[in-house]
Order: sequence, then C-alpha cells, then structure tokens
Amino acid sequence: MKRLLSFLFLGFSMMCHAANCKNQAEPNNPITHIQEVYKTIDSTKLQVDVFYTGQSFERENNAAIVFFHGGGWAYGTPSEFFSTCKRYAKLGIVTFSVEYRLSIKNGITPHPTISPIECVMDAKSAMRWVRANAKKFHIDRNRIVAAGQSAGGQLALATAMIDEHNEKSDNLNISCRPDAILLFSSCVNTVEGWCDRLLGERRTQIWSISPAHHMKKGLPPMIEFHGTDDEQVPKWTVQYFETAMKKEGNYFEQHMYEGRKHYLGEGNPKYSRYYDDEILELADDFLRKFKLLD
Repeated sequence: MKRLLSFLFLGFSMMCHAANCKNQAEPNNPITHIQEVYKTIDSTKLQVDVFYTGQSFERENNAAIVFFHGGGWAYGTPSEFFSTCKRYAKLGIVTFSVEYRLSIKNGITPHPTISPIECVMDAKSAMRWVRANAKKFHIDRNRIVAAGQSAGGQLALATAMIDEHNEKSDNLNISCRPDAILLFSSCVNTVEGWCDRLLGERRTQIWSISPAHHMKKGLPPMIEFHGTDDEQVPKWTVQYFETAMKKEGNYFEQHMYEGRKHYLGEGNPKYSRYYDDEILELADDFLRKFKLLD
C-alpha cells in the first residue's frame, strides 16, 4: 500500500512539474507601445500612442479604446493614460492615447489661435484616424470606445455629439462617432468661466462645443464616474446631463462617489489620480455589457 501511495504521489508530482514547466515555457505576451502621427497642422505633427499585445494581433475584430487626457484643454499629456492603456491592452483591447493641441501659450496666456474648439477638431480627427486604420490594428470598426477625464471627457462626448467643427483635411465620410463612452469627472457643459477665457474673441461659440446643449436621441451608451465634492465640475451639471440623456432614451450610467473631489483616485498615483481599480472594474462591467470586452 505504501509503495502504491508513493507511486501515485510521484506521478502526481511529475504531472505538476510538467504543468509548471509548460506554463514557464509559454511565450510572454509583452505590450507593444508605438507612436503614430494622426494629423499634421502646418508644421505641428499630432501623435497618438498605441498599445497592444501580440495575442491581440493574432485575431481580428478587437475592440479599441481611445483616451483623451484632462487638463482644462490647456494642460496635460497623453502619458497620463499610459498605465490605463497598458491595463486594457493586457485584457485584449487595442488602446490609444491622443495628443491634441493645447489652448495655452507659455503655460499662462490663452493661445491666440488654439482654443477648445481646436481641441474638439483634433479629437474628432483622432477618432476618424483610428477607424480608418482599423484593419492595420486588427480592430472592429464598430467596437471603438472613446474615453476621457475632465476636459478629455468633453472631447470624448464631442466626438459623438458635436456635428460642426471638423478639420478641413478630415475625410467626413469616416465617422468619428464612438460606439460607447467612458467618462471620469467629465465636463459636460462648457458654458463656464475657464472655457470662456480660453475661447477669447470666439467666446460666442461656447455653446457650439457644449455637450449639454447638443442633446439628441441615438447617442452611444455612456458611463460616468463623479465625486460629490468635485470642485472643478459641479455634480449638478452631470446630474442634469444624466436626466437629459435618459429623457431622450439614451443609456447613461452614473456612479457618484460621496466625498470624492475632481481626482477620484487622489492618493493613488497608479492612474494619474484619475481613478482607482475599483472604478475601472465597474468600467469593465460596462464594456462587457455592450460586448466591448470579452
């Protein structure tokens, strides 16, 4: 009996060792990070950072997420979304973090020729570029998500809600409309002092880029994460936006966090303080609900 047990134990150990060797021998699936130019304005080349894995490129019809950073249309960099891009790349989604023109000069003065209007134009160009290059990145043209934090949320919304303000060089036959939208502390109403200042002599056009003033039926599903104590984007603006969205029959899911401010992940530098893993897990559930995450 002892010999039989010893034999079985030895066999089990050998099987476990073989399984471990097999796991160790499996090739890694590293994340590839490249940069592409999606638009050239005069001498300015606007880039997008792209993240994907080899496994994603072994199949077709991947979902994509296009991220727009925050910073009040005047500050911020695409790198603020890099950790999030890598997270979703590991989950099999091809991700993009977009550089767009900033509406500030020398870090202080509003730019004379660049305003939030140009930011909107760049966001729409980026979405069209991603859709035009869907085959290159093994993406399903009908599974492209836009995402943004703060002013970046406004840009994500603009790609679905603002029909005007298109770059002359854009191919308007290619849709910039996303198939779903992720919003984090998003600006939904641009009729406020900071945007007015950045628009300068074009402040009369402030309504033209305000998502709250372009409500309509048939918008893509959206999810918004917001703090009750947001000192930059008052919670009531998002609550009003939610009511208006649902009145038009659109899907809008809101998660309000008691006591949190504009940076929902304050104290957690992992995602540029934008949010935490708990919030992203809810975003995952939303993406699965709409068949955008396997």
